[in-house]
Amino acid sequence: MKITFLGAADTVTGSRHLVEAGGTRVLLDCGLFQGYKALRERNWAPLGVAPAEIDAVVLSHAHLDHCGWLPVLIKQGFKGPVVASQGTRDLAEVLLLDSAHLQEEDARRANRGGWSRHAPALPLYGVADAKRAIARIEVLASGRTKRIGDTVVDLTPCGHLLGATSIGLRAGGRRLVYSGDLGRSDDLLMPPPQACTQADVLLVESTYGNRKHPQEDAAARLGQIIRATVRRGGSVLLPSFAVGRAQALLLVLQRLKAAGEIPEDMPIFLDSPMATTATTLYQRHRKLLRILPREAATLTDGVTITASVQASQRLTRSRWPKVIISASGMATGGRVLHHLKTLAPNPKNHIVFPGFQVGGTRGAAMIAGATEVKIHGEYVAVKAEVSHLEGVSGHADADGLMAWLRNLQAPPAQTFVVHGEPAAADALRMRIQDQLGWRVSVPGHGSCSEA
Repeated sequence: MKITFLGAADTVTGSRHLVEAGGTRVLLDCGLFQGYKALRERNWAPLGVAPAEIDAVVLSHAHLDHCGWLPVLIKQGFKGPVVASQGTRDLAEVLLLDSAHLQEEDARRANRGGWSRHAPALPLYGVADAKRAIARIEVLASGRTKRIGDTVVDLTPCGHLLGATSIGLRAGGRRLVYSGDLGRSDDLLMPPPQACTQADVLLVESTYGNRKHPQEDAAARLGQIIRATVRRGGSVLLPSFAVGRAQALLLVLQRLKAAGEIPEDMPIFLDSPMATTATTLYQRHRKLLRILPREAATLTDGVTITASVQASQRLTRSRWPKVIISASGMATGGRVLHHLKTLAPNPKNHIVFPGFQVGGTRGAAMIAGATEVKIHGEYVAVKAEVSHLEGVSGHADADGLMAWLRNLQAPPAQTFVVHGEPAAADALRMRIQDQLGWRVSVPGHGSCSEA
């Protein structure tokens, strides 16, 4: 097998791993690069292999750093099937259409405002491109296989997100396993990742490869934040990933209300069309969740859905204490930017980031203590309190990653640590080497390995 690491190598974003085996080329994930400008610019660069020469794409899950470049790949000539679970296919439709819409809107806004360096500013892809990509996705159920040339593909649920899977490829009598993004054993919504017991070649993510999740009760802490903020007349803004994280936050807020930790009549707003649609999908696929069907059905009880732009604008202008869940989770785009422009300059308010923040994003800057952030071409003061709530992360921490690896009955011939910032990836590499004694390496961007 030959593996070319075209993304999520040296970084935590832009997952793209090309596997060549038995005369077949399969691309594992087709993600967008996010975060630092130098990374985002890779979205506009050639892939490194002609898209028309790729036989198939297999998606681990629907987050944009794993599926968000698919419309570009198809625009550039990819003709093969796109394989994914039903949950991934359903969520990818939501995420890709939203991504395309935001790109088109950002380009229009930049052209109207004249603050883009490009004339005219153009989206990476548009809604029509996203629709073409969605139409290409073929559903593969867990426990089934699909043959692509001489390679056999299978998917195994791995927690993390609705529909998320690890990917198995078998060719020439050898088995490659790509972990995808592994979920937590104690995730609020998703069951623990299923065990992988056999792999000749292994690609494992390392998002939290050098960290352990805090032992604190995330729900209790959020309750404390809300109570303290409301007492001083402020509002709580939760910049949230629309898929997975927003639904977990809704669950936490409903449980806080039920326990009397926050007022029953606490105004809660879900200001993200994508999160609203995703919540409906989570409710539709509730058998895949670990929570009771009743809890899934009542996620939005007492929650105000701000469907229209006008309603979102009125919400932004309102002065009363409230809780707002809005996308995007790293404050890179979407309606949350308008809320930040209004709420960040006021010290009465509290901005809580409940997810991993990629370096180079506004979220990462604010957690690091930035006193101002640039939004829509102008600098906005950050005087509100800012917190990072890690307890609702959907990723396995370093101990969780090691626990999943220990399910293997025999050491892989080669293990590659991917999808992590350099420090996290190398920490996991050393731990695998020292504790398991496996042959393990961290590939560089664009590198090739025979395994």
